[in-house]
Amino acid sequence: MSVSGIEGLAGAAGFTPYVAPQVPTAPAAATSGVSGVSASRSSGPDFGDLVLDGLDRLDGVQRTSDSLAVQAATGELENLHDYTIAASQAAATTQVTVAVRNKAVEAFTEIMRMQV
Repeated sequence: MSVSGIEGLAGAAGFTPYVAPQVPTAPAAATSGVSGVSASRSSGPDFGDLVLDGLDRLDGVQRTSDSLAVQAATGELENLHDYTIAASQAAATTQVTVAVRNKAVEAFTEIMRMQV
């Protein structure tokens, strides 16, 4: 998804727009398990790696927003809208990260309630 005008900001004041990671849609290869039960394993990145990558990107977006806030406060920032965009992007990224975390905790809690 692209928002017109954001692409031009890539070089402005070190601002790098957040790009969501793309998950490959390769078919999963089935492997034989115990008692004939098959388990599938994707050749894509591990879930843990995706989580760490997302947190690294969140940290980068927040650092960019913070540095632009300092530049705006000191008068070094020529275009105030760069900071406004970065702050909005940091807020949205944080909200998505918190929502994903909440869903993961909710799923874990639901799994722990299951009786074996």
